Amino acid sequence: MTWEAGQGHYPYQAVIDAYGDGGFRFAEMSHRGSVISLPTGMYAWDVDAAAGITLQSLSRALEAADALDVLLIGTGPDIAAISPDIRPAFREKGVIIEAVSTGSAVRTYNVLLAENRAVGAALISVAKAR
Repeated sequence: MTWEAGQGHYPYQAVIDAYGDGGFRFAEMSHRGSVISLPTGMYAWDVDAAAGITLQSLSRALEAADALDVLLIGTGPDIAAISPDIRPAFREKGVIIEAVSTGSAVRTYNVLLAENRAVGAALISVAKAR
């Protein structure tokens, strides 16, 4: 099963089996584009570069903040700065933000999810896995 960016929703949070080639694989599905994973499910995310990471683009994650301890933000192939208003908004809700490369975010997300931690991830797709 494949779903396109902007139209996808999988109703469960899932381990990410693979990333690269412009998308992600999870739950025996392939998704092209970026994705947000929250306790309420996996969602297509219409962000393709770190400059697009804003409070508005993270609104779904902010709405789910009561169910999160940590939100990992995968900024693409490299670490990139995020808007300075993001961290305080999430901190106010008790959520720690970690902005790292997408590969690092995927690996950390999978470990925390396996430990049944209250974790979410907003992941920009990348061309090559590192």
